[in-house]
Amino acid sequence: MKKFFIVLALAGASMTSFAQEEVPTQKYSVATNSFWSNWFIQVGGQWSAWYSGQEHGMNAKASPFKSFRGKPGVALAIGKWFTPGWGLRVKGQGIWGKRVGENDNVNSTLDNTNKYWLLQGHAMFNLSNLLCGYNESRVWNLIPFVGAGIGRSMSEDFYSMGISAGIQSQWRVSKLVRIYAEVGYNRFEGDIDGFDQYYGNRGWDSHDNNVYAELGLNFNLGKSTWEKTPDVDALNAQHQSALDALNARLRDAEAENARLRDALANQKPAETVSQSVKELIATPISVFFNIDKTNIASQKDLVNVQALAKYAQENNNNLLVTGYADSATGKADHNQWLSEERAKTVAGELVKMGIESSKITTVGKGGVDTLSPISFNRRATVQVTD
Repeated sequence: MKKFFIVLALAGASMTSFAQEEVPTQKYSVATNSFWSNWFIQVGGQWSAWYSGQEHGMNAKASPFKSFRGKPGVALAIGKWFTPGWGLRVKGQGIWGKRVGENDNVNSTLDNTNKYWLLQGHAMFNLSNLLCGYNESRVWNLIPFVGAGIGRSMSEDFYSMGISAGIQSQWRVSKLVRIYAEVGYNRFEGDIDGFDQYYGNRGWDSHDNNVYAELGLNFNLGKSTWEKTPDVDALNAQHQSALDALNARLRDAEAENARLRDALANQKPAETVSQSVKELIATPISVFFNIDKTNIASQKDLVNVQALAKYAQENNNNLLVTGYADSATGKADHNQWLSEERAKTVAGELVKMGIESSKITTVGKGGVDTLSPISFNRRATVQVTD
């Protein structure tokens, strides 16, 4: 009776859980975050220089490379990344910039410092994420930007519209902090520094041009990471394979349970019970494979095989391993080879469990369509022969 209850537990076991596997994800696609995620603030110091027509108007012999008016300044920006590849920011920068400094004859107000501010909106493009895919732990990111905005001279009370472009390089310090270096160019269509009303313009210096180099810190606000989008097709295939294997095991368990119920209902003397046990032990146990594969789909299939191997060892029984393929896919000769290899794979597992190879017989049945759905036919069975 002890053996009978061991067989009862073996035949009635249902595998209702699967090993947790890594969820497959798409390489470049990420899920969109909420509006309040992926905001950032940038604070930096800069050196800014101006160049426009008045340099030549005041000193016709002046070299354009020596007549820049430069001075340190500050910058503050706030922005948001809408995807890992692109975002928007609003940036303000200001400076107490040096005037030309060589003018003593036109107007006394022109040799003072020029106080001004610039306010720009920028579209930013993270080339590292766009070209190489999002990586949360990436150390370096390269980010060009373009935009437009307005500037104002506080000294002259002039306003002007302008366009801007530049490139920023970021280095990761922590999840929330990055160091950045930025170079940029602002071109203003009108007079912002107050000199164009006195001097003519020529060439590229017909506009007020501002160039700057900046170094600062970038602070991420709130959630600053992106979740990669699951690969739905891969997930569906994974789940379908798991469901097929589970359904097949359930069908085997139901057949064995039916046999057990019949045996329990009709058991008489001990000899009859012993005979029923032998019949139940002879019931094939299935191990399933994925399409066109010879490695076992789930190691959990070997739990019942191991119990059967233990019984065979204790009773010095031989085992028969029969391999199958589904006839709906592949050619007949390939399916024959596939079924034989699947049988050999399971026989190898039995040897690892302590069964002598001389006690194992392997057979390949080729492609069959005896079970439904089709995936149930991709299996090998193990049973006691005597």
